[in-house]
Amino acid sequence: MTHSIPREADFDLAPSMLDGAMTLNMTTRDCDLVYWLTAVAQGTLKGRAVTGHAETAPTPEFMREPGPLREALILELGWRSVAEERAVRTLSYFVADAPGIPEMEFFATQVLDEARHSQIFRDHLVELGVPADQLLETIAEMSAEYTAEVLTPIEEFVVRTIRDEGDFVGAVAAFTIVVEGVLAPAAELSERKWDRLDPAAGEIARGAGIDEIRHLTVGSSIVREHLIRHPEYRSRVLDIVTEGRKLWDEVPVLKYVLRRENLFQEGMQDHVDLLDGYEVFPGRELLDTSPMERYDIAERWTDEMSEARLRYMDLEEATAILATNSRS
Repeated sequence: MTHSIPREADFDLAPSMLDGAMTLNMTTRDCDLVYWLTAVAQGTLKGRAVTGHAETAPTPEFMREPGPLREALILELGWRSVAEERAVRTLSYFVADAPGIPEMEFFATQVLDEARHSQIFRDHLVELGVPADQLLETIAEMSAEYTAEVLTPIEEFVVRTIRDEGDFVGAVAAFTIVVEGVLAPAAELSERKWDRLDPAAGEIARGAGIDEIRHLTVGSSIVREHLIRHPEYRSRVLDIVTEGRKLWDEVPVLKYVLRRENLFQEGMQDHVDLLDGYEVFPGRELLDTSPMERYDIAERWTDEMSEARLRYMDLEEATAILATNSRS
């Protein structure tokens, strides 16, 4: 028996992460274990399972040379690898506390997705010239402050909800709406930024984005279906969104984003010929953007995606709570 690869899992045909997360609706019934083993393992990952990118997607030699562009990508992937590692540990509670088999199977596949993301982000640093025998030590050192100031408070927020409060749906809402809903648009920008400068990194971001479509849409469906059955739970979800919004306002995300984007800004000026005419989105060339503008682009995409997912969950009143006009 053969299985055709659904469009949303096809590496070449899947929509962008933003378009997919805003327009597709998938549930745990759609994305069960069989779906992962066929559509993802034999579809999205075909030819890319080891490194996250095809052999035909190279990392140019200039990306292995010391300088701000290489440093920007090392910081970006190093931080993302740790974020994904933290996600794996947090989502393990979702598997353990899942109320049914469909939820358990889905979150087991998401744990595997996030572990794989962490691995391919980490391993691409070796492709950039970081010594393999120093990889974990290098990542730990570069991410220590970021982990303490940004990742740990977010992880504690979600873990407290599921482990200490025993609120599975609340934790799904926290992770889907507050955590992934905020971070995913920045991942979309990453794919577009590195597409020409490091095609391998661009493909790695593309594959991870395809997975995020599934994570965001299925997580949203779990919250939506619970609210249909238990409308009295709405106030609890709004409380979680409010607390998550407050948390994001308190953690110093902007400091780290600008550190990375300032390096990228300096580094891309050395490759004007390569980037000439390349638009990061229709009508806007990457070379003409500034670090703060790219940050604002991701923030705008966050708002647009949040509005679409919240509308699907019938939580439109939460849109104002998640508005990003006061991000740290």
